[in-house]
Amino acid sequence: MRLILAEDSALLREGLVRLLTDEGHEVLAAVGDAEQLLAAVAATPPDLIVVDVRMPPTHTDEGLRAALEIRRRWPDVGVLVLSQYVEKRYAAELLGGTASGVGYLLKDRVVQVGEFLDALDRVAAGGAAFDPEVVRQLLARTTRVDPLAALTPRERDVLEHMAQGCTNAHIAAKLHVSQSAVEKHVNAIFDKLDLAHVTGYSRRVLAVLRYLGT
Repeated sequence: MRLILAEDSALLREGLVRLLTDEGHEVLAAVGDAEQLLAAVAATPPDLIVVDVRMPPTHTDEGLRAALEIRRRWPDVGVLVLSQYVEKRYAAELLGGTASGVGYLLKDRVVQVGEFLDALDRVAAGGAAFDPEVVRQLLARTTRVDPLAALTPRERDVLEHMAQGCTNAHIAAKLHVSQSAVEKHVNAIFDKLDLAHVTGYSRRVLAVLRYLGT
């Protein structure tokens, strides 16, 4: 696939370039700030961008705001956020715009090369990929009514794996249950979240997006 990297750490940036090149991918550009990222995407839109959240000049949310702009202007470009932090508010906005081609991994995941490369493939193909810790924080309880209250513990487990981008077969293998059992849990989740009759959108992603404002 054709990628653009945006990471202000030169060491990590060059390491990712070498890894992706060795895997047969084409790195169109590797930049150190959000302004350069937007310029690179405008010049040659890639299949996917990999972007850090906190970048120069303020090291707050420049990368994630650039990702939101890219999703708005180039909706076919996949976005994989790679960060040390879980920025709940901006993650909700990023995922709420469109329910495909989005991922959010913590940087510790990069050391697990196979999972990182699998996440790239899923996001580039229009799927989703989320670090389990990101999912846990996005689905954390708040002082408001817990939207997960109606779900059983097993349904919560299934929902968490759905949010990571796992297929029903993958969830069945991880939870050591049959695929038909997973399908029943997924349908129960849709029913309890009033998503059973939704059309035109991915109900799997909407089941997660329902809680991203928490």
